[in-house]
Amino acid sequence: MREGKVWLGACGIVIRGQEALVVKKTYSGLKGQWSFPAGFVQEGETVDEAAVREVLEETGVEAVVRQVAGIRSGVIRESISDNMVVFWMDYIGGEPRPQEGEIAEARFMPIQELLHDPLSSTYLKIILPDYIKREQGMAGQSFDIDPIFQYTSYKIFK
Repeated sequence: MREGKVWLGACGIVIRGQEALVVKKTYSGLKGQWSFPAGFVQEGETVDEAAVREVLEETGVEAVVRQVAGIRSGVIRESISDNMVVFWMDYIGGEPRPQEGEIAEARFMPIQELLHDPLSSTYLKIILPDYIKREQGMAGQSFDIDPIFQYTSYKIFK
């Protein structure tokens, strides 16, 4: 979602064995760096649905959300509120292929290699050690929809 100066994005960290799915974008400040598939939340979708969609669009890999890895929030040039919900995701299938025009490379890389690669983004190097430490996560749980706010989809991630 990009509403003026308030942005909301979703990011998926797909793990397969001891490897993480990473991309090199063809644009933005992350151009040429290894980062995780990510993008803006679209109207009518939840943040976890956006993460699943972005992973599939950017890499061709199918994955499901396991749990929230964290929230990255910052202000760009003192005026743009840039927020992203980041999810740990489980690999379902497919081999990485870069999205034409947006992604230069998409591949699974060993986590330990990414931690020491000078082309790995800062956020990647901050969040991947958490994966090494974590045991098992809990997937998002669906609940009865609260009639007061008229949600059409409602989930809690722990």
